[in-house]
Amino acid sequence: MYAQIIDDTAGNTLVAASTLEKEVKAEVEKTNNVDAAAKLGTVIAKKAMDKGIKEVVFDRGGFIYQGKIKALADAAREAGLEF
Repeated sequence: MYAQIIDDTAGNTLVAASTLEKEVKAEVEKTNNVDAAAKLGTVIAKKAMDKGIKEVVFDRGGFIYQGKIKALADAAREAGLEF
């Protein structure tokens, strides 16, 4: 799974994270389940906060807000991102 924070006006990716990154992959049993999505939400939020990004618009890309999408969003909110 992948998550990105993008500046739509400039078309630049500001922050990106993936369950395939070593530090994320080491902490999850599988890389494509709800637990991995929650970890990814925490990681993307931490990376964003480190760059001074506190508020984002959540674009679920047409996916239904449930399961992995919800887990990622809830974890990112708990880690401090506002959307």
